[in-house]
Amino acid sequence: MELAHVCMFCNSTHRNRGTPMEEQQRTEELLQGQLELWHHALGYIKSMALKCALDVGIPDAIARCDGAATLPDLLAATGLPPCNLSYVRRLMRVLTISGIFQQQQKQPASSGEGQQEAVYALTPASRLLVSEDGNGQGAPSFGQIPAMSLPLCRTFMTPFLGMHPWIADERAAATSLFEREHGQALWEMTRSTSINDEFNQCMTADTRLIMHAVLTLSPDVFEGVTSLVDVGGANGTAAAAIARAFPHINCTVLDLPHVIENAPAPDEAAGGNTVRFVAGDMFHHIPPAHAVLLKWILHDWNDDECIKILRQCKKAIPIRDGGGKVIIIDSVVGSNPCDNICNETQALFDLYIMFINGAEREEREWKRIFVEAGFSDYKIMPILGFRSIIELYP
Repeated sequence: MELAHVCMFCNSTHRNRGTPMEEQQRTEELLQGQLELWHHALGYIKSMALKCALDVGIPDAIARCDGAATLPDLLAATGLPPCNLSYVRRLMRVLTISGIFQQQQKQPASSGEGQQEAVYALTPASRLLVSEDGNGQGAPSFGQIPAMSLPLCRTFMTPFLGMHPWIADERAAATSLFEREHGQALWEMTRSTSINDEFNQCMTADTRLIMHAVLTLSPDVFEGVTSLVDVGGANGTAAAAIARAFPHINCTVLDLPHVIENAPAPDEAAGGNTVRFVAGDMFHHIPPAHAVLLKWILHDWNDDECIKILRQCKKAIPIRDGGGKVIIIDSVVGSNPCDNICNETQALFDLYIMFINGAEREEREWKRIFVEAGFSDYKIMPILGFRSIIELYP
């Protein structure tokens, strides 16, 4: 006979669907499922906590406290009201659990009474968030504050609140999520508003770190190269790094006229090693060179646009036997199958870059573009965190 029981939560009668152990397992699965849903639903809180830490200056505050700060230290160093100590404690708990900061041993509280206070320290991540005014605990020349501030600003975040109506619209490909929200494309906005400065600062901060990594971990990428064009190279940060490391390489930066107008003087860009700046459009012409660099350019564009850019690159370089190649720095989704953080970051970035109708790509998707653009071979080196170096040969 099948028994019935009364549910203590809703006073309704349910039929037993299995043994007590099976019912217990199903209940535990339900609770685990709910936990995972809440974890995802509240994920944006981590982003907002990071933004708050940047706005308040918590990484700098910890650096000024010789790399270890209690909550009272943080309040004093940031100028936050002492009455808000409990709020800061809760903020730091989230940022510690999520790995932005670390909590060291506790020390006796200044108030005595046998209490102890947590001591917060920097991690490799938060060391990158110490500003140029920090005391050397971070690496100021590779500071990532501008790179993190841009995706967390209101202009870049609000388009995602309208993701559902956009993704349900059959005309989505014609009007980006960003354009739907702001009435103009990102590239149009960067021509005429202060967002241009924030965007350039973001790209400069990222380029300094990534080019340091490239030149440290894989300098042979530039072996045999005598001239190079950095396409979309803005103020020449990447080209300058290459010119300093390889003075024999003649480096040129190609970008749109309004970008080149604000470019630094050639000698200022490369510390005495000349970098030439040329105004132009990568869709129509790329100056001739031994190699072409595309650092974080192609993920901004759809497949057809990437093919157009790469065809111009192919025209600009010599044949493979002559050493011609295109150096691409971009994500290859799934390039580190055993690294869950890398995989999730790539997937998140793919959804993120969708707001300007860009895309992060798997190797098979890259290969299709390369073939369509007329290239014969390529090599992928996944050494840059969630990004890779791709050498593309004509």
